[in-house]
Amino acid sequence: MKKKIVVIGGGTGNFTVLQGLKNYPVELSSIVSMADDGGSTGVLRDELGVLPPGDVRQCLVALSGSSRLMRSLMNYRFEDGCLQGHSFGNLFLSALEKVTGSFEKAVDEVGKVLLIKGKVIPVTINQTRLKMILNNKKLLDGECQIHESTEVDQGYTALYLEPFPTVNQRAIDEIRNADLIVLGPGGLYTSLIPNLLVEGMSKALRETQAKKVFVVNLINKKGQTTNFSTGDYLKEINRFTGRNVFDHVIINDGLPPEELVAKYKEEGDLVKDDLEDPKIIRANLLGNGFKEVQKGDLIKRNLIRHDSDKLAAELMKLVETC
Repeated sequence: MKKKIVVIGGGTGNFTVLQGLKNYPVELSSIVSMADDGGSTGVLRDELGVLPPGDVRQCLVALSGSSRLMRSLMNYRFEDGCLQGHSFGNLFLSALEKVTGSFEKAVDEVGKVLLIKGKVIPVTINQTRLKMILNNKKLLDGECQIHESTEVDQGYTALYLEPFPTVNQRAIDEIRNADLIVLGPGGLYTSLIPNLLVEGMSKALRETQAKKVFVVNLINKKGQTTNFSTGDYLKEINRFTGRNVFDHVIINDGLPPEELVAKYKEEGDLVKDDLEDPKIIRANLLGNGFKEVQKGDLIKRNLIRHDSDKLAAELMKLVETC
């Protein structure tokens, strides 16, 4: 029987993990944050009233077993005109949601078209927005505002979803039945924690018998996780899970080329490794530092990234002991 792996997060982090793991004989499920409201996704949410398609699209493409042409089509971004910045995949998912009347149905149908090797599950099917109240009383209304803020590292008093959403029971069932659960890498406040804010998710993580692993980010985001160490990430996650639920923490110990580090000096610093625990797994997980930038993409993308295959290899070592 195939081992079951559940990946929790959103955006590029989920894509990286799933792209590597789909090459192994395992049963994959991706639980995806529904808090995204930036770029193409934000426009579609506001103008069509649909659920955010962007992070889900990335997961579908990551798991796709279809042709390279189909994957490129789903990621294609229009370069000009009234559709500038929109990806075809986002439009496709939103149109299917309108036609079927169900975002989950739309995701399942696109999954069939892309011949995905696994399941993509929205953490909630309710409309909700991520909000943060800073120590200076400023309200950051939406994932995009939080992502772009340079004041988060000065402290916050509340991080919450509004309206408060109902958890997707499919997500809870996957967590309960998993052999391995992977959280991260990804934006701490915008991709990872939003999943934990949905009622029932943290409780399910505390109660499941699955082995749980946290993958620490490579680089901090200036103004948000400025000067964060590996221990800081874990401590912040624990605030929302209720306790340390992780059996292992995976940390990169490779160093990016100096020119890349210098390039990102204004955007963020490398995460410092300050954990000493037998549960820590250290390995060189860096990619080659290059990524093709899609024309029409309005969002800046990091070049310092995890290598999908290297990360998957470390995760599979854990699966073999489940």
